[in-house]
Parts: sequence; structure tokens; C-alpha cells
Amino acid sequence: MEDPDRGALAPQDGASGGIRGETPAGAQPKGRSTEPADDGAAAARAVGDASNGQGNGQGQARNRRRKRRRGRKVFARDGMDGLPANQPAASAQTGAKAPQAGPGDSSGLASVAGSATARGGAMDDGAGRKAANAPTGPAAADRGVRPARVGDLPVYAALDLGTNNCRLLVAVPGRPGQFRVIDAFSRIVRLGEGLTASGRLGQPAMDRAVEALKVCAEKLRQRQVRKARLIATEACRSADNGEAFLARVKAEAGLSLEIIDRKTEARLAVSGCGPLVERDTDAVVLFDIGGGSSEIALIDVSRHRTPRLANHIVSWTSLPVGVVSLAERFGGRDVSRAVFEAMVDEVSGMLDRFDGRKRLGELASGDRFHLLGTSGTVTTLAGVHLGLERYDRRRVDGLWMDRANVDAMIARLLDWDFEARTANPCIGADRADLVLAGCAILEAIRRHWPSERLRVADRGLREGMLSELMADDGAWRRNRRRGVFGR
Repeated sequence: MEDPDRGALAPQDGASGGIRGETPAGAQPKGRSTEPADDGAAAARAVGDASNGQGNGQGQARNRRRKRRRGRKVFARDGMDGLPANQPAASAQTGAKAPQAGPGDSSGLASVAGSATARGGAMDDGAGRKAANAPTGPAAADRGVRPARVGDLPVYAALDLGTNNCRLLVAVPGRPGQFRVIDAFSRIVRLGEGLTASGRLGQPAMDRAVEALKVCAEKLRQRQVRKARLIATEACRSADNGEAFLARVKAEAGLSLEIIDRKTEARLAVSGCGPLVERDTDAVVLFDIGGGSSEIALIDVSRHRTPRLANHIVSWTSLPVGVVSLAERFGGRDVSRAVFEAMVDEVSGMLDRFDGRKRLGELASGDRFHLLGTSGTVTTLAGVHLGLERYDRRRVDGLWMDRANVDAMIARLLDWDFEARTANPCIGADRADLVLAGCAILEAIRRHWPSERLRVADRGLREGMLSELMADDGAWRRNRRRGVFGR
């Protein structure tokens, strides 16, 4: 979209030249934050092996297992230096995930899929999910592949300061198109609170955001970051005092954030979700329902498929409405069906003015078309649909929901009062007044592009930034030349 086909580049004026600290790359974070995690995508995950289910005892027993091949000795380590033993690598193609910690753990290590490449069979709906680890165990030794250590690999970081959340991912490259997350942070800050009415960022909201960004800055200082992209989206983009706020962030947190435009935001969302578009797909409408804006991209992969899904965007739009702004306008606490329909009509009117909405033509009515949603709204719906007692990213990311499932979940949420929504562990107090506004945006999208299938993505801008940073920097090419990972 705005960026050339080679992808988004690291910012000229942002924190892209390496944020260096005294702690070596791959060192452990100093502790766990007790701050609440992201509403739909808790960044904290407990370390585990999602693909083979082997416990720490087995991992330790195999540690430093020696293999002989062609007269030479090869040592195979199950855990990379600087990470707890048995932490799995992330696979963009298969969606391998580490088990997730609870909503209150916002700084745990994570393994998430991230890629500029997608292959068929990315993920099942949580029951038979396939997974793939980086070649760090005995299988790697049998192939004569040198297992990688985190300390040997360049570190990349992506920070997204949105209208509702502040999120950070720190990762190292894995096999081509894959990366391993070595640190993460997410906190709901509601930076855009009151923005719709005043046109300015409020002082309490800015204070909350600055405190969260200080945590992110400390995490970055713990590592030798080769390249980073730190972005701010709709709240800073539209606020009269957005630039002044970012100057305060630089002064107090030491971070230089760039305000990206809506076209770049839509492209990054597509880049982050590429692994969830399977090979037998002809077309997708991907949407990212944010706090202050909602990005929609129409994607045509019917004729050919290149490694970067963003290259296949045929039309896009950014609606100047998100869950925070819509809830503030119509009310989010007590939402009747009449109020809900009024919200849907508001968003539908915006979509009617989107000139490129029919660019997919007949593909949008075929059985190889589906919707792909990345936002707290869709992940919340998925968690409620699954009846989770605690939000579990492994079960949500990549989940397929059919039309009847989505209808039933929206109807259920409309039947719940504010207290019932708050009591649900996948919603909670932080999203109880926002989730129905998100459902209204989702419903407007579904009415414009009817589809029998919706795929849920617990990933987005940060994953897109990391994928494009690594690709543009040649990280995967270097790993292949060095023989760090097998083919």
C-alpha cells in the first residue's frame, strides 16, 4: 500500500538504529509485570512446548545430547541460551504457540507466529493444530544443523501505541519467514479516552500511556536491538496535541515514536496475518477493528501468491471509527438492540462510501472466500464461543467461526448486561463497555461482505512490523548463509 512492494521500511526518524543497553541480547527480563494484559491478546505467555507437549524433565534429560554423524560430534540443545529450556520456536506457517499465562501477566516470554510467508494448513481450530519448532533438538543434530542461540541472533522490536492498548514484541529471526518472540508487553491504556468529544488527548490518558512506554523502554534497554519500529496510530494521528504528547514520550521514556498513516496501518495488519490465509483461498476481506479507527483490506490471491500477502491488496479503506470512539458516541455500558442497530447503521454508512468495496467481484461470493479479523473484538467473541475460563491464545489464534457461531455470540452479548459482560473472563472490566461497539463494527462488515466463514487472528501490526523489518534487513538470508537453521 503506501510502502513499496518490498514492504514497510524501518523509520528514518524513529528508533530504528539500534537501542542498545548493557544487558546482552537474549538475557532474561528482570521480572513480571502485574499490570493487566491486552484485552483480546494477552501478550504474556507461559513458556512451554505447544507442538510436542514434552515437559521440562524430558527437555533437561536431552540437554546436551551428543550425536555422531559422519565422524564428527554435534551437540544438540533443547533450549537456546538466554531462554528457559523447552521454549518452542514460532512457526509462521503452522501457527505454533506457547501456552499462555493469565491476563495479569503482561511480560512473560512468548512464542508466536510471525511471517512474511504463508503456507497451506497454517492452523486448525484449536483441536488438531499443527506446530513446528526451530531445529534445536536431536532432529537438528541428526541433520548436522548447528542449533542457534539467541545471543548469536540479531534482535528486532516492534511497538504499537494505539487508541486503547500499548503493545511491544521483541523477537529474533528463525527459519525463513519465522521468528521467535523473546519478550513481550501489553497494557490497556485507553489513550484515546475522551478524544472524540474534545479532540485532544486527556492528561490521565497520557500519563497512563507514558508509564506503559517506560516499561517498554526498560525492556528495550535490556537487549541489544538491531532494529526497531515504534509506531503510534489513530489517537496520536487525530489528536490536536498528538505531536506534543510524543515529544513528552521522547523526553520521559526516551522513545521516538512515528505516527503512521492509515494506509501503512492497513498494510502492516495484512503483513502480520499472512500465515492465516491458506493456499486454497481465492480472496479475503481482512479487517482490524481498533480503538479509534478500523482498517479494511480486500485481498485477491486467486491468480498467484507471493511471499508477502500485502502485495495482493486490491483495495483498502480506513474507517474513522473504532470501539472507543463508537462506544463514547452511543454509550457502551447499557446497549439495547435499538442502540446496537444504530451503531451498525453508522458504520454501514461509512462502508457505503468506500468506492473500492466491490473490487473482489464474484470472488467475494465464492466458497474460497472468507473474512479474517484481527482485533480484541473477534478474539473476545472467539473466547466466549469456546467457553474459556481463561483466555488462551493458542486456542483462539487461527480459530474458524461459521456464520451461525458469530450470530449466536453477538446475540449472547446483547442479552448480557454490563455486569455479566464484566464477569466473563474473556471480556473483563477493561472491555465490558467496548465489546458491543466492536460487535457493531463487525456486523456492518459482515453485512457488506457476507461470508460463511470468519477466521480469528490474535496477531496484527507488531507481527507485521517484525516480519517486514527482518525481511528488509536480510535477517533470514544471513541465517541461511550461516547455516544457523536447516532448510
